Amino acid sequence: MSSTEKRNIEIKAKIKNFDDFIKAVKLICDGEGKVLEQEDIFYNTVGETNARLKLRAIKDESSELIYYSRPDQEGPKLSSYSKVNFEESVDVKALDEVLGKACGRIGVVKKTRHLYLYSQTRIHVDRVQHLGDFMELEVCLEPEQELEDGEKIAHQLMEKLGVSKDDLVSCAYMDLLKEKGLAAQ
Repeated sequence: MSSTEKRNIEIKAKIKNFDDFIKAVKLICDGEGKVLEQEDIFYNTVGETNARLKLRAIKDESSELIYYSRPDQEGPKLSSYSKVNFEESVDVKALDEVLGKACGRIGVVKKTRHLYLYSQTRIHVDRVQHLGDFMELEVCLEPEQELEDGEKIAHQLMEKLGVSKDDLVSCAYMDLLKEKGLAAQ
């Protein structure tokens, strides 16, 4: 079990055609990528306005507890996060129960994530239950890298993948589910 503080530049956008977008990603990435079945359970936080705490259960993989803070804005945005990875043997239901009692449970986001790597960027192509299809870019910043470097990389990838500014999403999936009244699951 380990925890680290990191930074990345993120972009999230709605995609119109899942299969076409996957093809475009495969053209620029090495390898086939990886498909992950994920369930993110969100909890209340105190302190920062845009902070979130989630327990991520990944089918047939280790789980993660992630605390992150990022502004709700369209386009590239800085996300600072700390993450603890757990072994597959951790009892996610028991951990969820404790976190729910301590912090208050907000809701659950269920998704199938196609994960691809492009240089220092993680490209996620997500099919989110009740919401539809999205893409996320996470440009993982090196400690010495400036924010502008990550923003430039994100904009270049948006262009390569044909992501329009009109398709950008400013908030988290959990927020979109709350807007639809579907947060509690």
